[in-house]
Amino acid sequence: MTAHAYSPMWCKICGITSVTDGKYAADVGADAIGLNFYSSSARFVATENARSISTAMNEYAPNCDRIGLFVNHSESEVKSVLKQVPLDILQFHGAESAEFCESFEMPFIKVLSVQPGLNFAALEKQYSSAWALLLDTYHPTQAGGTGQIFDWRLWPQDSHAKLILAGGLTVDNVAHAIQQTSPFGVDVSGGVEGEVKGEKQQQLVRRFIKEAKNV
Repeated sequence: MTAHAYSPMWCKICGITSVTDGKYAADVGADAIGLNFYSSSARFVATENARSISTAMNEYAPNCDRIGLFVNHSESEVKSVLKQVPLDILQFHGAESAEFCESFEMPFIKVLSVQPGLNFAALEKQYSSAWALLLDTYHPTQAGGTGQIFDWRLWPQDSHAKLILAGGLTVDNVAHAIQQTSPFGVDVSGGVEGEVKGEKQQQLVRRFIKEAKNV
């Protein structure tokens, strides 16, 4: 699959922690925002705050998907969030099985941590029911948000899945990254923040999306 098969590039701004940041992302062309329910993350959002953001986004920008990020949560924990927060897509960042991901009967993204030796073909087959697969930088203890890129030469060239590129993307490298990998979409969090994790910088969000969609 090549980038020009998808026009324009799908863009997700992850780690949204305020209504203001969510609305701005939608205003400048984001196709999706990410709400992080992983309590160990610096971009964690409590359920009540997530509900406020999600409800506001549904009214303000109904075409901007609301994606909930989970890391090895239990079934009951995911269901508890879903009862309280309207979401369009689930994103699983841990060791969740395909059966677990499918059990909520919603579109889901499965995150794969890229490192040499990754058997992508087997994982693509295992998670064939996923709405998309997100390729992120491997880290032994951190589930995403590392701010580090992986070796884009490891990008699968003959996949039939929707592939989303993540990991260390910034305004300065996203266009080059897309040219190297030809993904379906890109996902950014820390790359559009300043010193405070979870607070997006509007200028960086706008420039990132413009860079990505203009490739």
